[in-house]
Amino acid sequence: MFDKKRVDDVFGGIMADYKEKDRFINTVEICEQPNSDEVRTILLKLLELVFPGFYKDRFYHFNTLESRLNVLLEDVLYNLSKQIECAIMQSEEYKGSPCNSLEEKAQEICLEFLASFPKIRSYIETDVIATFDGDPAAFNYMEIILAYPGILAISSYRIAHELYNLNVPMIPRIMTEFAHSKTGIDINPGAKIDKYFFIDHGTGIVIGETTVIGKNVKIYQGVTLGALSTRGGQRLAGVKRHPTIEDNVTIYSGASILGGDTVIGHDAVIGGNSFITSSVEPYSRVSVKNVEHDIKSGIEKEISSGELNG
Repeated sequence: MFDKKRVDDVFGGIMADYKEKDRFINTVEICEQPNSDEVRTILLKLLELVFPGFYKDRFYHFNTLESRLNVLLEDVLYNLSKQIECAIMQSEEYKGSPCNSLEEKAQEICLEFLASFPKIRSYIETDVIATFDGDPAAFNYMEIILAYPGILAISSYRIAHELYNLNVPMIPRIMTEFAHSKTGIDINPGAKIDKYFFIDHGTGIVIGETTVIGKNVKIYQGVTLGALSTRGGQRLAGVKRHPTIEDNVTIYSGASILGGDTVIGHDAVIGGNSFITSSVEPYSRVSVKNVEHDIKSGIEKEISSGELNG
């Protein structure tokens, strides 16, 4: 048995720690911040709205689709607006507002977001098409939607980006980080990505907040579209820190393209493991010079003592 006095002392110490003032980790009021688990659940429901035949918890007949999606939309509208209400309280404009005082504002944001859903779906459709057209290993569109991590990451980003554009804090990042945890693909919701975006394999890809990507861009695993330096910390907030990738660019695995002034011109091809910190002209081909390999055979001949004396 545990010693009761020691248990009481330990518990008392922990509870006293919560009572220390001005520590952000001591926040306990449930309405002061979004619930990350609830945001992830909402994202999955939004993905179901994007792909109604693919993300579902039960089978249903087509003639019940409209009624079922109406119920799903109502669910999202109510729960997402509650999370938006908590999130916008964190902005300077509304900080310190009492709980439930921002309900009408949150509902308006949520309705505006859902009004953009046809646009979100149209962009995601082009991403699926680009993935199928660009990958000879793809069987059909269905396989891409069900299995490809790139589509999960891009779709989550497209949803989160619309909320980001509506100045909703925190929730977009929770969504894209959930996709990041599932796929290994890290797309900041602030990035601007045009149609027909294709991620092949995807693991280890990083796309920073101020990245701009044009149409018909293809990138492979391990690519970083990042900042040259983040030593400035919060002083760099809002500054263009990440590169611009123009239309029809292909970036092969392991390449790093850094800096807010770096522009990769349209129709360029960036070879694997390239490290780029300055702009590249359109139609360029960038590659790393061949590395000389020192290859030794894996079979070594055994030399007998007779041969040594020989």
